[in-house]
Amino acid sequence: MTTTTLTAENREKLKRVSSATLTTALFKRGFRNVFIQDVRPLNPAAPRMVGEAFTLRYIPAREDIDHLGMFEGTQHPQRRAVEDCPAGHVMVIDSRKDARAASAGGILVSRLMQRGVAGVVTDGGFRDSPEIAAMAFPTYHNRPSAPTNLIRHHALDINAPIGCGDVPVYPGDIIVGDGEGVCVVPAHLANEVAAEAYEQTAYEDFVEERVRAGQGIFGLYPANAETKAEFAKWRPGWS
Repeated sequence: MTTTTLTAENREKLKRVSSATLTTALFKRGFRNVFIQDVRPLNPAAPRMVGEAFTLRYIPAREDIDHLGMFEGTQHPQRRAVEDCPAGHVMVIDSRKDARAASAGGILVSRLMQRGVAGVVTDGGFRDSPEIAAMAFPTYHNRPSAPTNLIRHHALDINAPIGCGDVPVYPGDIIVGDGEGVCVVPAHLANEVAAEAYEQTAYEDFVEERVRAGQGIFGLYPANAETKAEFAKWRPGWS
């Protein structure tokens, strides 16, 4: 699988693009399953989330293995992933859509924030969720979950392909989160999708302005030739 590096310019563009616009841009390229299902932001006022995926996979816990002693030392995969996730990346956790025990809690999420990680996503739940929701840090989960992860989850693989909310996530894919949810952009498409979606966002802002002024949608959304010419005049003033 070919990957490319997301440019700094396109990273900033993705911070202006909604997950809705991204899903449409990817649908045009044949990708239908890119929006992580049943996760939502703990703090809708947190910054937009953009970063390369760094993954952690859980399998079901087993009683003779998963006990509190597992956290001793430095090699427990959950704790190791928190310390190894690169700055600017998004930690994505495959919890098998099981929120009966926490994927992580406030201390580990705080550590990710302090290390410069761009955000964290799980298709399970976080404990200490009221405290996490007060952080200016992008976090997404299914629902609050107080029990420790060891009750349901055995941390196994770090930075391997996973599924999160029924979406495939490969290390290095670009993860984009907003108030609506989280979209996964295949790494090799990220730069072209970012540029296209950014321009589409400009056009959608133009459309919104016209609709609020009373204009009908026919010929506007999608655009006819006359509207395209009007947008070309309007576009230089958008920022």
